[in-house]
Amino acid sequence: MFNPPPAPKTPLGYRRLLAPNAGVRVSPLCLGGMSLGSKWADFTGKITKEAAFELLDAFVEAGGNFIDTANLYHFGESEEWIGEWMEQRGNRDRLVIATKYSGFNDGEQKDVNSMGNAGKSMHLGVRESLKRLRTSYIDVFYVHFWDYSTPVDEIMRGLHRHVLSGEILYPAVSDTPAWIVVQANAFARQHGYSPFVLYQGLWNVSVRDVEREVLPMLRKEGMGFAPWGVIGQGKFMSKQQLEERKASNEPIRGGEQSEKDVRVSEVLAEIGDELGASVTAVALAWAFRKMPYVFPIIGGRKVEHLKDNIKSLEITLTDAHVAKLEEVNPFDFGFPYDFFGRDPHLMGETTNRVMKASDPIQWVQDVRSIEAQRQ
Repeated sequence: MFNPPPAPKTPLGYRRLLAPNAGVRVSPLCLGGMSLGSKWADFTGKITKEAAFELLDAFVEAGGNFIDTANLYHFGESEEWIGEWMEQRGNRDRLVIATKYSGFNDGEQKDVNSMGNAGKSMHLGVRESLKRLRTSYIDVFYVHFWDYSTPVDEIMRGLHRHVLSGEILYPAVSDTPAWIVVQANAFARQHGYSPFVLYQGLWNVSVRDVEREVLPMLRKEGMGFAPWGVIGQGKFMSKQQLEERKASNEPIRGGEQSEKDVRVSEVLAEIGDELGASVTAVALAWAFRKMPYVFPIIGGRKVEHLKDNIKSLEITLTDAHVAKLEEVNPFDFGFPYDFFGRDPHLMGETTNRVMKASDPIQWVQDVRSIEAQRQ
């Protein structure tokens, strides 16, 4: 008789489909590898290999299986450390490993053809990442960023060749305009190639630009979303956390808090006090509340930070909480959305104004009202 598996130790162990068009299952939080290495210490902070392995162990012990890195991070050292850790633990096939090309594939040598999106850069990227990760395949392989020069068909043909070879399983794309992703996926489908199934980009309560074009595109394309910077790149902090940071002289990644960061942090702290959660846990809960198939990338160098982030999976924000957060920094969707409204079927909004052809008089009145406001 079949016995169901035991309940996971934490909510991190509950697997979710990566995307509507991808059957692989991953943990709801993705552990980022940007801080795992020693060559970018001035940028990401210092961490030893032993401490990195401890963090990776804690992530897996809590139920995590989704890990993100890139060939660019610490000039390849992040991949090397993760590869060595997987080899020592013998857990490669139980993990979903994401990495990226477009950055330098040759460490710090920086040859012009070892970067960008071209086929040669991709070939070198796959080859070198496989070596550093000590594996025969990459689960999720990203185009790291758009280079404005490589043709879309060259990228999609190259990715599909690696899919057919078994070296990568799921093509993905990061930090790229939505219209290019749509063009790439259309080309892939027309030719029987593998389309992108996952997108990675900057998104948090303060920086919501992806909501204009990217998030609607992801829903239409059946793609998942792995946002980075959800906790404000270290800038979302309570007053106590900020005082502790200043007392320790520990630098804030990305610079000091702006006035907007301070205001957002205050509201995050207010909601956190109500729910018994930290500022960062509330910031992550906001992302889960807003978007399906979302897998925030969490960084950090300490196990206690990881445990705090996992608490975001135990709280649920109400509509009032979300509204309170977003009122701090209202987002301007701009034209044409402020003219014809936004699609409520895509964004899940019930209060959104949408022009209705069945009510032409109201339609004209709305248009005139908007035009009058612009005068």
